Amino acid sequence: MAILIDKNTKVLVQGITGRSGALQTKVMKDYGTKIVAGVTPGKGGNTVEGISVYDFVTEAVAEHSIDAAISFVPPRFSKDACFEIIQAGIKFLVITAEGIPDHDVIHILAYAQANGCTVLGPGTAGVISPGKCKLGAHPPRMYTQGSVGLVSKSGALSYEIGKMLTEAGIGQSTVLAIGGGPIWGLTQKEVIELFEQDPETDIIVLVGEIGGTMEEEAAEFIAEHVTKPVVAMIVGRAAPKGKSLGHAGAIIQGNRGTAQAKIEALSQAGAHIARTPQEIVELIKHIRGDNK
Repeated sequence: MAILIDKNTKVLVQGITGRSGALQTKVMKDYGTKIVAGVTPGKGGNTVEGISVYDFVTEAVAEHSIDAAISFVPPRFSKDACFEIIQAGIKFLVITAEGIPDHDVIHILAYAQANGCTVLGPGTAGVISPGKCKLGAHPPRMYTQGSVGLVSKSGALSYEIGKMLTEAGIGQSTVLAIGGGPIWGLTQKEVIELFEQDPETDIIVLVGEIGGTMEEEAAEFIAEHVTKPVVAMIVGRAAPKGKSLGHAGAIIQGNRGTAQAKIEALSQAGAHIARTPQEIVELIKHIRGDNK
């Protein structure tokens, strides 16, 4: 089994009748994701791509076994929508919306933690286990099944690096984009812990960026608990202090959050440091003893 999702994961799509929800539902279903139900208030009784639509999550849960949910609900309605999923007992929630008010995110994450629900996001491109299942916007053609686990904040970077790995003949076990912050559900450290425990993952790739201390926290965990090789890249090395790179979490304050501080922490933890996506590929080949 890959981390968080696999070929048997049964999925609910919240906001399935909206433009993004309907589009991504088709792509996910075509990929092989087992979408068993959709929810949009007022649209119950309809179907999208042959999938039954319900007015409420509780109605869908009463009719189907559901392991995970992905929400395409707009930011201003996200808190109530996510609470509905968590309250229904669904244990994994992917939140795609960007711009949810911070206080709403805090409430969502606290409620999820209290009810044993794992949250990816908000503002996430999602998660893909190549050849098995995808929840989110990762373009399937960028990925191929294999044993490299990849975690990034950025969806675009996870696409780019996934594509480069695939073109180099290096498959992936699971690829996650955790979102741009400043407040997250799953963190890099927690994803790395899942990869460490995953028998299908042999090498872990961490793509970090300036701002915050998440990468330093991941480095501490790597140093103490991770036995698998880790390849790490930090983007934004040339950014000046106080500069934001588009992600809400990417702001440097003093010496905290700088690229250099993160690189040093990860290097000291034993990670192999890459400066470019191409170096990630080269380092993985070196670790594997691939002389091609």
